Amino acid sequence: MIFVTVGSREYQFNRLLKKIDELIENNEIKDEVFAQIGQSTYIPVNYKYRKFLQESEFKMYQQKADLIISHGGTGALISALKLGKQVIAVPRLAKYGEHIDDHQLQVASILHNEGYLINVTDLNNLKSAIDYLRINPINKKYNKPSKVINIIQNFINQND
Repeated sequence: MIFVTVGSREYQFNRLLKKIDELIENNEIKDEVFAQIGQSTYIPVNYKYRKFLQESEFKMYQQKADLIISHGGTGALISALKLGKQVIAVPRLAKYGEHIDDHQLQVASILHNEGYLINVTDLNNLKSAIDYLRINPINKKYNKPSKVINIIQNFINQND
């Protein structure tokens, strides 16, 4: 099963959702697909979706999926990688009105360069990325600890 997630912020990601529909329609994706489409205005025709998911539902779809196609949000990418899932990041791009800047491109590029996922910036390459991961799954596990707790603890200790 492929789980597609585009986040829940105020930005649409119609471009990705349309491409998934096109690949299913052309019989290039044969897997079951479920998407969390957030604020997107495009409504999928060839796969099931919900605009928003409760946290428990989101985790259930992540667990069920053998491939996760995600926007470039840090939380979505890291949580999928920590589950050991095959991940394709498709960063939102400012030039398409999908975000205010290209920070998702930077995050996805770093994780790609470190060998944790495949970063797709041109949707014409999405099908080949899916095919590549099916034949050559990424075995590198993401197990870096979060630095957020340490930052908070250091802040508290400095202000005691």
